[in-house]
Amino acid sequence: MKKYIPNAITCANLFSGCIGIVFAFKGDLETAAYFVILSGIFDFFDGMAARFLNVKSAIGKDLDSLADMVSFGFLPGVVMFQLLKLSDFSSEYLPYFGFLITIFSALRLAKFNNDDRQTEDFIGLNTPMNTLFICSLSFIGRDYPGIVGSSSLLLGITALTSFLLVSEIKIFSLKFGELSWSGNKIKFIFLIISALLIVFLKFAAIPFVLVLYIGMSFLHFRGKSI
Repeated sequence: MKKYIPNAITCANLFSGCIGIVFAFKGDLETAAYFVILSGIFDFFDGMAARFLNVKSAIGKDLDSLADMVSFGFLPGVVMFQLLKLSDFSSEYLPYFGFLITIFSALRLAKFNNDDRQTEDFIGLNTPMNTLFICSLSFIGRDYPGIVGSSSLLLGITALTSFLLVSEIKIFSLKFGELSWSGNKIKFIFLIISALLIVFLKFAAIPFVLVLYIGMSFLHFRGKSI
């Protein structure tokens, strides 16, 4: 029975992502963002459960990627589609460029499944972090509509994040093989600073967390190889 537990958690990730997509298509991007967070929690614990119960399988890995494609691939594409619809450049075709994020998320997940270098850490931005960043834009837009409402900026973000998803940039995973400070100093510092930013800035902190994540990954892997 225990071998089904991780897959059940993965399916919860998928279910949460489907609900988030429904809200995103309705234009309720903030509620969609909360379902992204819920999907991220399930995504974190399915892998942990598989390792703890020692029931990792090829089917579980494939199911995880399929669920991630919905929650962290299609959903952020819908969010960007809606943001571009609300932007300052009126065009019925422009919003469809938002689905470039979906396309490059699919490429990133396929690359991850077939790249032996990514068993512990990542090469290229992981899809959950990218999705949190995209979803944070709707919250930032409440306070800074002139910035997030810029179609040029949104298209630039779409292009940049699409590139980061399939890039060769090394990004550390938040899996902990052991909890010593010396072996995980960079990760602990990242988590502490990120937590403080989120407490004070809430969703508006996510762009800063993303930049911090990439910057501290550079420090983490300096002189190392995956």
